[in-house]
Order: sequence, then C-alpha cells, then structure tokens
Amino acid sequence: MSDHPPGSSSGAPVEDVPRRITTQEAARLLGVKPATVYAYVSRGQLDSRRDAVGRGSTFDAAEVEALARRSRREAAGPAAPEPAVRTALTLIEPGADRYWFRGVDAVELASRYSYEEVAEWLWTGTLVRGARFTAPPEPLAAARRAVAALPEHSGPLDLLRVAVAAAAVADPLRFDLSGAAVLGSARCLVPTLVGALPEVSPQDPGDGRLARRLWSRLTAQEPEPAAVDALDLALGLLVDHDLAASTLAVRVAASARAHPYAAVSAGLGALEGPLHGAAGRLAHRMLAEVLERGGAAPVVAEYLRAGRRVPGFGHRLYQGEDPRSRALSGRLEGLPRAGAALGAAREVAGVMARHGLHPNVDLALAALTLSCGMAAEAGETVFAVARTAGWIAHALEEYQEPPLRMRPSGQYTGPRPPRPVP
Repeated sequence: MSDHPPGSSSGAPVEDVPRRITTQEAARLLGVKPATVYAYVSRGQLDSRRDAVGRGSTFDAAEVEALARRSRREAAGPAAPEPAVRTALTLIEPGADRYWFRGVDAVELASRYSYEEVAEWLWTGTLVRGARFTAPPEPLAAARRAVAALPEHSGPLDLLRVAVAAAAVADPLRFDLSGAAVLGSARCLVPTLVGALPEVSPQDPGDGRLARRLWSRLTAQEPEPAAVDALDLALGLLVDHDLAASTLAVRVAASARAHPYAAVSAGLGALEGPLHGAAGRLAHRMLAEVLERGGAAPVVAEYLRAGRRVPGFGHRLYQGEDPRSRALSGRLEGLPRAGAALGAAREVAGVMARHGLHPNVDLALAALTLSCGMAAEAGETVFAVARTAGWIAHALEEYQEPPLRMRPSGQYTGPRPPRPVP
C-alpha cells in the first residue's frame, strides 16, 4: 500500500510501491467530477480498489496520470493519424448513435429481415430473400464428435472453437480463397456451429431459420414465435460492428492468407476477453441479482464498491444509447415473459444515468437470455454465432488486399543496445 513507511516489513523501497490516490484526487488530476471517475471505471479505462478500511475507492496514481495525459493529447488533437482499414461493410458515424451495413440502416435491416438475409447482404451486397443455411453432413458430424469429446464444464466459446477446427479439417476446399469458395464455406460453417452445439431440449426445427435452430441449443422453453423473432433480431444486429477487437484479429489472420475457418478461430480467440465477448454473461448475472434483491441500487453499489465495472453500460462509439440495445429492448417490450428482466434493466439504467452512462447491447442481450430461460453464457453463444458472418465478410475483403499488410512497426521502449549478455 502507498502508506507503507520506509523500512516497513514489506522490504520494498517506497519508490517501488505503486502510489494510490483517492477518488477526489483522481478527479482533480483528470479535471472531472468524481462521478466521471467512476464512469471511467465502468468503461474499463481505470481500475479501482477499495481502501484498507472500506470507506472509498483508491486508484493507481500512475494509471490516472497516464489517462490524464491521453485526455490532454486527444483534446489537443492526435499527434499522428490512427491506423485505418479500408472497408465497405459497416459505417458508424461519430455522434450519430446509428450504424449502417453497406449504406443501409443496420437496425432497420435486421428488424425486417432474418439473420441469414442480413448476412447475405453483408457478404454480397445483394438481398437474398428467404435465404437459409444448411450444414453439410460430414463437417457437421466431425464438429459434433469433437464437441462431444470436450469436458462437461466447457464453455460456449470452447465448444465453438473446437467445432470450427473440426469443420475445417472436414472441408478439403478450405484453402481456396476465391470469393465463391469462401462464401460456400461461410454458408456451411455458420449452421455447422449451431448444429454442433448440444441441444438443451430437442424441438422441431420450425421454419428452418438459424435462430429457430439455435433456440433449442439455448433453452428448454417453448419456442414462442415472438421470442424466436427477438433472438433472430439479436443475431442480425450483432452480425458486424466495424473493427472490434475480434474483427481486427480476423483481418490480421486473413492478411496472412489464413483460410476462413482459421480466421474465424482468431476471432473466437479474441472474443474470450472479458471486455469483449463475456460482457453479456456478466450483465445477465447482474440483472438476475437485481431481481433477486428487489432493486438495482444495492447491486450497483456493490459493483462500484468492489471497483468493478457495471456491465451493460457505455460504448466508446456511441454518446447516447447503443442503437442495438434500443432496438432489441424495443422488440422485447412486446414479449410478456421479458417484463421482469426489462424492468430490472430500466432500473439499473436509471441509476447509471447519473454517471452519464447509457445501456449498450449487452444489457438488452442479457434481458433476452434471462427472460427466455437461457443460461448466463447464452449471450456469448449468440454473439459468437452472429459475429461469425461478419468475420467472414471482413475476411472476404481482406483477401482482396495486399498480403501481410497488417504489419505495424513496434515502438521499442527497452534499454538501448549494446548490453552485455547476461
């Protein structure tokens, strides 16, 4: 701790112990109100820790100072242009709180058409009405065998990564990177991922939509058409979102000319991070706790007291509410079974509004999974399956670019050579 005196039992020099400061001191360094400091915590830009006597949060002074320097640089304008990647897929305009797929409003597109139709639009720029994806028998059987061999406690991303690898081995055409071949692999891979997941409750496949088949992998509840439509909407809204961390990983792999299965595997690896794919699981558990405790205030207080982010809030690309959250929550309003979960989400949103944070799609996805009797991990499955189509779209684009262009130069910060060999 920062209050260890010289010569304390820690044995560490004072200068080696990270200095910690209070919320008020952090606010002064950053030039913001104390509430905004907690907003930085919620966005993952700062880490906090309860002090020794539990009367407030403390912050690493060096981390706060670094954030203050970044904020000053951003206010003065970037010193150098940020790296950019050419893409004709998704546009997110600063301040608009909207996003577009190939120039078409993404929320409107996902609200009118099925996930498969949205995926075809993203891949080809052509709307294929009634599009349905079918998994070939051999890759599906290989993926199911591989998934069945995993330990029972395996998480959804474990299952999907193994399914992708097995499906790849069963596809001898995976190394053909022509547009037609990659599209053929994509139309087979997405339903193979869904079909490889264990069924929670065997059900009739209904109209054959991917959302209907995915439903039986996520919940034992009856597939009420309005609920399946809400799941389909979630898939369509999540299909792509510009260069998120997982999408960038996919483009790096595609730049090295990895086949589409390997590129999707790279995306799934990045999705494992708690700041990207796992947020829906955390938001699900938070809403369940709000319902259990009968109110949002004590739950939010516990998160902040422990120095944790409140999941489901804030997005660096939107100043207001995430348009995906607004669309999915609006669809859930017409679903009676979603009433309690939506009420909990609104209550948390009311508390978080005082920090200037608005709901993102993870909160709406949590309301969907909670209200439909799905496990907390279901949000990760929905996100990964949905985003697979977007990853394929980015791989298709990257295959048309010069190879190995995703090769930035490192800024070396270590000691200058020459140094003696240790």
